[in-house]
Amino acid sequence: LMVWLRRCTHYLFIIVVAANGTLLTINAGDYIFYTDWAWTSFVIFSISQTLMLTVGACYYLTFTGVPGTATYYALIITVYTWVAKGAWFSLGYPYDFIATPIWLPSAMLLDLAYWATKRNKYSLILFGGVLAGMSLPLFNMVNLITIADPLETAFKYPRPTLPPYMTPIEPQVGKFYNSPVALGAGAGAVLSVTMAALGCKLTTWTYRWMAA
Repeated sequence: LMVWLRRCTHYLFIIVVAANGTLLTINAGDYIFYTDWAWTSFVIFSISQTLMLTVGACYYLTFTGVPGTATYYALIITVYTWVAKGAWFSLGYPYDFIATPIWLPSAMLLDLAYWATKRNKYSLILFGGVLAGMSLPLFNMVNLITIADPLETAFKYPRPTLPPYMTPIEPQVGKFYNSPVALGAGAGAVLSVTMAALGCKLTTWTYRWMAA
């Protein structure tokens, strides 16, 4: 009975991680309204999404030991986010209020790294982490090209509830404006390795807890 309860707790944890990832998306994903800082926000958004995907997917992947579960995890988050997107749309917000990230291809790369190296978790951490960190900003920039122009959307749907420090100001041109994809991919590639290692470590802790 205790083993069954612990397994149920584990899968509940997976769902909680995915749900919190969805909330992170909603909070970081409406950066499209902060139009003057859109590209700087895109860098932060890319990094946060990459790290959230990597830690959860690596945990789930190494716990089950079955290549493909990282993609399944990304699918869970994607479905949650589309449900949230639909909920906001039903409340009268524009369709592009939440930009749903493209997690699936990066999760597939994690699965590929794990499968191609015969389920070697160290290869998953190093190769998978770098691949996920570098790829997610690329896929998301392609995603943004297909949605409405941030400047037009921001002025069409003003946010009167924004705190003063987030009130749109004149466009800022600086180092973050030049290449958001390169910055997001570079930082993500480095940080995702650490998050992948954490995800694998969570599996170790879970197994120890289940065996206690």
